[in-house]
Amino acid sequence: MTLDAPFPWFGGKRQVAVEVWARFGDVPNYVEPFAGSLAVLLARPHWDAEASAWRGSGRAHTETVNDLDGCVTNFWRAVKHDPEQTAEWADNPVHELDLYARHLWLHERLKSVDGLDAGALAYGRDKGVLPFAARLTMDAAWYDCRVAGWWAWGLSSWIGDNWCRPKVQLALPHLGDAGQGVNRQLPHLGNAGRGVNRQRPHLGSAGQGVNRQLPHLGDAGMGVNRKRPHLGNAVRGVNRKLPGEAGKMPALRTADGAASGTRAGLVEWFGRLADRLRRVDVCCGDWERICRPTPTEHRGTPCGVFLDPPYSQDVGVDTVYGEYHDKDVSARVREWAIAHGDNPALRIALCGYEGEHAMPDSWECVAWKARGGYANRGADENENAARERIWFSPGCLQDATLFDGGLA
Repeated sequence: MTLDAPFPWFGGKRQVAVEVWARFGDVPNYVEPFAGSLAVLLARPHWDAEASAWRGSGRAHTETVNDLDGCVTNFWRAVKHDPEQTAEWADNPVHELDLYARHLWLHERLKSVDGLDAGALAYGRDKGVLPFAARLTMDAAWYDCRVAGWWAWGLSSWIGDNWCRPKVQLALPHLGDAGQGVNRQLPHLGNAGRGVNRQRPHLGSAGQGVNRQLPHLGDAGMGVNRKRPHLGNAVRGVNRKLPGEAGKMPALRTADGAASGTRAGLVEWFGRLADRLRRVDVCCGDWERICRPTPTEHRGTPCGVFLDPPYSQDVGVDTVYGEYHDKDVSARVREWAIAHGDNPALRIALCGYEGEHAMPDSWECVAWKARGGYANRGADENENAARERIWFSPGCLQDATLFDGGLA
């Protein structure tokens, strides 16, 4: 039984996760340096969600995930350690005023240096990350449920690529120091697929007309509490509609009978995510930290290493990583993969666009097409969706029939 992430994620690999696990097999050690929505880890077929245990021989498993984005790491830590409180903060209908207020509050919270010691502050300055991420990096046990819940709820409701990361400075009365206002982000106007792209009526207050971010108004924009199938049935994917009688949607229920769109359903679902993450190490920092020998080889081999770095802008894709974007990271990850590709203890998967990575002939290249979301509906985005590639190292399994047979 597989699980799904509670929020949408640009570039998520849920669709191709089966292919990845077919090449990795039931590895005793798994490392994911660019965690994002954890789509691949949550889709691992060797975990029994109903029994909250590993299938098969009872072999010990070690899993380590990491992300430089503090909001990503904080969410997974909060869900792992306190799913009920995180679910309570995430439980809210999509409301534009709430969305905007939390957008601003989160931005200020992520910049706050309250509670940070000198070491964390120095790390943040050196690495160019926000203070919130610096604290997560320096303290592996720290997390904030309120930030986690509001962040996931907003990410599921916000249009655009800048949730809680405003970039445009506007003077707003009473919201900043000495009339300077706070950083507020204007939606992208006139750029297909990146913003509301339409005129809105003036709302009667200066500056409150077209330049305001709107929540998603469709199925995918109902926040984290949108209807989801019970995790114990055979249906996969959080956004799929189930066929019902006379073409109607059937009532979706959790194990205790509560409707999946209710608080009880959300708490139960977050609890299942917590069960899945109970033994997963959730790190925050540079990707290279968990690609060293200790996480990859000393904790068990063969080790599956899933590399999904921000794609290079040289291949014609814009970045959605904001202050965390490093234009050279794709090339550095490729260099690491090639340098370690012949190591029989490692099974490596490297994601990218067609033409982005020149890999040795011994690597297998698998083409796939991303489904995408509202931002993938234009002609250019659909073309990019067909350019998706994954390169598998020589140590990966070649026969997909080994998928359910454990290690080869």
